[in-house]
Amino acid sequence: MEWFPEVVRAALIVRLVARHKDPPAAAHAQRKCPVLWRASMGRIFETRKAGMFARWNKMAKAFTRISKDITMAVKSGGTNPDTNPALRRCVQNARSANMPKDKVEAAIKRAAGVDATTYETVMYEGYAPHGVPLLIETATDNIVRTVGNVRAYFNKFHGNLASNGSVSFMFSHMGVFRLAPEGLPPLDELELELIDHGLQELGEGSGEKGEKQIVLRCAFSDFGHLQSALEAKGIHPLLAESEYIPTTTVTLDEEKAKDVLELVDRLDQDDDVQRVFHNLV
Repeated sequence: MEWFPEVVRAALIVRLVARHKDPPAAAHAQRKCPVLWRASMGRIFETRKAGMFARWNKMAKAFTRISKDITMAVKSGGTNPDTNPALRRCVQNARSANMPKDKVEAAIKRAAGVDATTYETVMYEGYAPHGVPLLIETATDNIVRTVGNVRAYFNKFHGNLASNGSVSFMFSHMGVFRLAPEGLPPLDELELELIDHGLQELGEGSGEKGEKQIVLRCAFSDFGHLQSALEAKGIHPLLAESEYIPTTTVTLDEEKAKDVLELVDRLDQDDDVQRVFHNLV
């Protein structure tokens, strides 16, 4: 039973990482622990392990994106969420993503430091296979590196990186707020009250786990107005961010859709890429 200590070690690592919600630690544990790295406990363990690390990788990406958002918000408006609406949104989004409070505070402190990294938001446009338009939002401290990587991904997955303006006209830049339905006033009343603050759409949606959410959309230019109106009513969104909403959508068969999503997934894995928007449904 030489393998037994490694099994115990693997179980302890899984419990520790889950308790502290630390995806980077999960990735490190996967590399260091032979039991987690190699198949040794059967098909069921492998299936659960794959799902577990997929969730952690997704959480790690979300934490990285929020940390960059925090850095840019602090540099533009200071470290006090009460006086910095952009930072307040970041803190709300961090809470929604289950980002630990100490990591949020550390990101704010780091962003206020003299040696803090300066990120620049850069948009890239292109076409995935089968002509599906893509908008890629990046936050980078090295534009040369980022554009080189983005171009390489398009080439590898048979897409085309396009010039500015060739794709963006197919999308509307909007502010999006996701609310928990509990405790809200009747939706028709809420809609009437918020129209004067820029609300364009109010509807029902769902979260990642299928939970019901109320989704509000406004023109991005009205983002701050609608945020202030919600706060004045004591409504705290689960998520508040800008999105590029396609004006038209397209449907492809399974094989063609797979070609598109392979490129989208590879772009999304890049550390400089914040989000990827497309019109495939």
